[in-house]
Amino acid sequence: MNPNTEYEKFAQEIYQGLLNEERIKAIQVQHNVKLRGKSGQLHQVDVYWEYELAGVNHKVAIECKNYNKPVFVGKVRDFYGVLSDLNNVNGIMVTKVGYQKGAKEFAAHYGINLKELRLPNKEESIIGRLELNLNISITRRLFLLDDEWAKSNINLEGYRKYLMFFSGDNDWTTTNYFPLETLSDAKICDKNGIPIMSFDELEDKLPSENTEPEYIFNFEDAYIDTRNMGRVKIKKVKYVFIQEREKKVFDIDARYFIKAILKDVLNGEIKVIAPGLKSTK
Repeated sequence: MNPNTEYEKFAQEIYQGLLNEERIKAIQVQHNVKLRGKSGQLHQVDVYWEYELAGVNHKVAIECKNYNKPVFVGKVRDFYGVLSDLNNVNGIMVTKVGYQKGAKEFAAHYGINLKELRLPNKEESIIGRLELNLNISITRRLFLLDDEWAKSNINLEGYRKYLMFFSGDNDWTTTNYFPLETLSDAKICDKNGIPIMSFDELEDKLPSENTEPEYIFNFEDAYIDTRNMGRVKIKKVKYVFIQEREKKVFDIDARYFIKAILKDVLNGEIKVIAPGLKSTK
């Protein structure tokens, strides 16, 4: 369908829904009709309806401008010429973006209603905001490697660079404690592989309340099995406790629950029309 025709049908649907909602007796609502004026000329009208209110018959012509820039005064003047030739027909012009100053002044003087009819923008669709303040507790387990073992078995400087690259944290260039990925059932063992203590048992020794930022456990001739380095000789295990506060703000976006925004350009009144054509001001 032609985009201009789509916009005209959209306007017809919205105004038909508003009539139904307000329980106004609609006699007819038509799209793309031709009305004969007092001069004998036929005038094309995008949307035309007749309705009855308090026993009085009303006629309305809607001129739709599917523009991406403000409507200028010439278009409103042309519409006024059509309305002047018709017999007792009120006029409404709708567009998506708005109207230039001259167009608004001309319409206000001659009693033509100017409307913006469009989908909501982001600001208009935000109906609420949810703010969460999170206190996050993080426990980090680090290991101090045996110096002599590390010199003979791993490239410690290469491991530092690896940690810096993936974490973006330059502190790994100075620390002597490193994270190691242990196997799921790994235990702290002696040089013969005999278990000294499991990590669960070690962590049971941590205080129930973390009154200190870190706790260190010392070991003699102890080893752990890691996923990437195999068996590693360690001297200490350090637990670091980190408290982080984070605020998250979530906008409640009703964009998918709003069908259209209908704004009266001259008085500023805005109607938010949801699916089912129920409107709120």
